[in-house]
Amino acid sequence: MVDALLTEPALAPEDLLIEETFRPEPRSPFPSSPPARPKLAPHPRRTRVVPLLPSEPALFPWLARRFAPGEATVWTGPSVAVEPVLELLYAGSALARGRISLLEGANRFHPYRIGELGRAFGVDATETLRRIRLARAFTAYQMVALVEGWAREVRRHRPTLLVGHSLPTLFADVEIPDEERSALLGHVARTLAVLAREVRVPLLLTLDPDGFGRFRALADEGPPWSDLVTFARGPGTLRLRALRDDARVALVPRPAGQTGMEAFGGEFAEEVIAWDVPPRPTARRSRNG
Repeated sequence: MVDALLTEPALAPEDLLIEETFRPEPRSPFPSSPPARPKLAPHPRRTRVVPLLPSEPALFPWLARRFAPGEATVWTGPSVAVEPVLELLYAGSALARGRISLLEGANRFHPYRIGELGRAFGVDATETLRRIRLARAFTAYQMVALVEGWAREVRRHRPTLLVGHSLPTLFADVEIPDEERSALLGHVARTLAVLAREVRVPLLLTLDPDGFGRFRALADEGPPWSDLVTFARGPGTLRLRALRDDARVALVPRPAGQTGMEAFGGEFAEEVIAWDVPPRPTARRSRNG
């Protein structure tokens, strides 16, 4: 249920509504722009042979519009806000028969939870996990080595989406000198730029709220940015805002058929789209094959 989304990083897909608006809000709950505001890459119209995400539920097309081949899409916000949507993305990719290559920098990959989300979409839990190739680093130096080997892995097992989850987290180790930390992260940013340019696959990077401060090289030396999506939690609500077109989405806990103030028009007028994922067919715990 949505209540779980607001208390822990676990997002069940049923009983969600999406409010979408393109109007600025008078009081924004989102943090300020990143220190080095990215220059978004121009977007000519492109077509993909394999859809990145399914056309339903309605959140997936909203997310898919933020991606482009050879460019980075950056999600930033607290982990309890970003990671539930990231896990939905993994399950949605499996439903679209996509393949994800994931570089995990924060050791926060939960296979049982992801398998259950896949099951909720009608995909076998083992099949959902089989479509994610995971590389996990535990030190900053391991991360540098893994990023360098990512391009070789992607050429052998070409995915539909690259994901780098919380890559700068390991570089916060106080034992790493500041000069060395800056040089290592600069190398990571440049390697990501080469990788995105060579393989022409959409790249998703997630950052904690202070990630821009630690990973300044991403905007200066990293790949071109397709979009920046900011996540924020409000009272009973999870909000997403995309920089490119200032598109905004709110996930709100409402029972099916219930509406809010937007139904009365005026300053509250918003388009409301039902999140119509079918309920889970079973409460059994999935098995990781």
